[in-house]
Amino acid sequence: MNGILEVIAGLLVISGSLFVLAGGIGALRMPDFYTRIHGASLTDSLGPVLVLGGLMIYAGLSLITVKLAAVMLFLLVTSPTATYALANAALLAGLKPEGVVRMPADSEDGV
Repeated sequence: MNGILEVIAGLLVISGSLFVLAGGIGALRMPDFYTRIHGASLTDSLGPVLVLGGLMIYAGLSLITVKLAAVMLFLLVTSPTATYALANAALLAGLKPEGVVRMPADSEDGV
């Protein structure tokens, strides 16, 4: 049974690492700020969850697993929040998404 759990844990860690790598490559290849932050935020949420899930399986039931679960919960809450705050700050600073001619707030009739 331990051999199967080690294989599952290893597969989770490797797949999480591949997601993080894909997010890094995507952030380099995307054309503008908003698409870069979108691609990075998606993989930033799933990659660490898979890596930490694999580490939790490998650690078994112990205090280390509780600490890894706390880190996972912290990442699941703070990563999307930080991405939203960064995108909102960029929008408020005047950085428009590529290809957008007029933002909805720019309309003259206020709608």
